[in-house]
Amino acid sequence: MSIITLTTDYGLKDHFVGALKGKILSEYSEATIVDISHDIDPFNTTEASYIIGSSYFSFPKGTVHLIGVDIERNKENQHIAMQWNDHFFICADNGILSMLTQKIVPQKIVAINIHDRFPVEATDLDIFIQVACHIAKGGLLNVIGKEIPEIKEVTELQAVVASDGNSIKGYVIYIDHFGNVVTNITKTHFLKIARGRPYEIVMKPKSIKTILPNYSAIASSDKYPIKTYEGEKLAIFNEAGFMEIAIFRSNPSKVGSANSLLGLNYRDVITIKFH
Repeated sequence: MSIITLTTDYGLKDHFVGALKGKILSEYSEATIVDISHDIDPFNTTEASYIIGSSYFSFPKGTVHLIGVDIERNKENQHIAMQWNDHFFICADNGILSMLTQKIVPQKIVAINIHDRFPVEATDLDIFIQVACHIAKGGLLNVIGKEIPEIKEVTELQAVVASDGNSIKGYVIYIDHFGNVVTNITKTHFLKIARGRPYEIVMKPKSIKTILPNYSAIASSDKYPIKTYEGEKLAIFNEAGFMEIAIFRSNPSKVGSANSLLGLNYRDVITIKFH
C-alpha cells in the first residue's frame, strides 16, 4: 500500500482538491490518498508546518506527504523533496519543514530539478504530483532532484528563553476548530527550562499557574460535578507536544473560545514566567 497525504490551503468549495486527487490517481491508480487538511489559512506556512508535524507520525513509515501551501516556484522558493524519519515530504522550500528539521536531521533533501521535462503549461502542482507518485512507487529522490545540505529555516516564531533563564516567550501558531490556542512552546522545552520551579502563564485578567495533564483534570474537587468547571480557562500540552490554552467545554459558535474570549490570535505572544 502506497499512501499519499494531502495538506493544502485550497478549501473544499472549489474543484481543486478533487482535481488534485484525480491527477494522482491518473498517474498512480493504486495510491491510497488521505486528506490531512485543506483548510490551512491561505499561504500560512507556520500553520501548515504545525499541522503536518502533528499528524505525520500517525501514518506508516514510507508515507509521502504532499504539502500544497505557498507552492509557487520563484527566486526565493525552490521545490524540494525530503526524506525525514522514514517519511517523505514534498513542498516549496518556504520554511514549512523547519519545525521537523529542528527536531531530527533529515536523511536526504533534494532540490527538484525535473521541471524542464514538462510542457510549459504544467503547473507547480503537476510537478508535485509527479514527484509524489514517483516516490510512492518506490522511486529514488536522486532521480527527481539534486541533493542539497539544508533547507530554509524559519526562526521568527521559535520560542525564546530569556537570558536569565526565568521566562519563555512563545507565540500562537495555530487556532483549532474548537477555538483552542496552540503555542510553539513544547513540553520538552518547558521541562528543560522549568527544572521543577513554580511558574505562571501570564494572561489577562488572571494568570494560569498549572499546566494540566488533560482537559478534565480541571475538575480538581470531587465535591462538584465536571459541568461546574465549564467555561474555565486552562492549559495543557496537546498530543503533538505543544502548549495549548483552552476554555473547558466551551462551544466557540455559541459561547466563545480561548481565541475569542481571551482575545488570543495568531502570532500573539504568550509568556511563561518562572519563580
